[in-house]
Amino acid sequence: MTIGAADGTIPRPSFFERLSQSRNGLGFLFMLPAAIFLLCFLTYPLGLGVWLGFTDTRIGRPGVFIGLENYAYLMEDKVFWMSVFNTVVYTAVASILKFALGLWLAIILNEHLPFKTFFRAVILLPWVVPTVLSALAFWWIFDSQFSIISWVLMQAGLISSPINFLGDPTNARISVIAANVWRGIPFVAISLLAGLQTIPVSLHEAAALDGATSWQRFRRITLPLLTPIIAVVMTFSVLFTFTDFQLIYVLTKGGPVNATHLMATLSFQRGIPGGALGEGAAIAVAMVPFLLAAILFSFFGLQRRKWQQGATD
Repeated sequence: MTIGAADGTIPRPSFFERLSQSRNGLGFLFMLPAAIFLLCFLTYPLGLGVWLGFTDTRIGRPGVFIGLENYAYLMEDKVFWMSVFNTVVYTAVASILKFALGLWLAIILNEHLPFKTFFRAVILLPWVVPTVLSALAFWWIFDSQFSIISWVLMQAGLISSPINFLGDPTNARISVIAANVWRGIPFVAISLLAGLQTIPVSLHEAAALDGATSWQRFRRITLPLLTPIIAVVMTFSVLFTFTDFQLIYVLTKGGPVNATHLMATLSFQRGIPGGALGEGAAIAVAMVPFLLAAILFSFFGLQRRKWQQGATD
């Protein structure tokens, strides 16, 4: 009950009372701490990085504004373009493999299998294990002398000498992609499994009664209804893969001969050990257009209405 003033008028609610009684206002209040956190720990570092990219700042020495000189230098830097090529190939191949294997694994785990809960828990292990620990394990697996893979193949008589996994440029690229795929499959599989369980079983039963094959049910029911989840999962997968740093740095540090340098690792190498903060920041900023393109392609491309409705285009 609202008590009126002495003259009989009802006092006007204060700003905070109106804010607490509004759904939008409550939403704003709940989002405010997260917005402040992002402003301090995301927006400020991003803005600082953009600014450093336009300067010649080095560790221990403040820089001056030099405009686009860092970017002009990178346009003629062969190592930078190699890192761009490596990043695009690494992201594309790893993301496709993680999606294909993750979807296959999710479909298997969605079936009525014995010990299904146990297998779902075990499959998360590669994802929850710290990245550095996983990289150290793969570093031992890919060792040029003591590799377990080489030992098994030699015992089987398939090869005569150990494989140089991390010393050969092509082998090193394949090795780091394999390590990334092993680590990223659980995230894709569990996320898609959650999406599969939201699809009503009655749709598949009705399609089966109408004579639809397993492939037709997957193509016309499962895939269209799963595309919103696929869009979100693949967006995150592309972002995680494109900005991967720990796995590459522990395994190869960008070698051999810069063959596995990604833009993230090259930015760190130029900025911190190399001391050229401005150049390192410019490389990091150069990643932004690629990230935006990947997000737009993976998210909006997979959200096409015709595809979700089962059309061919």
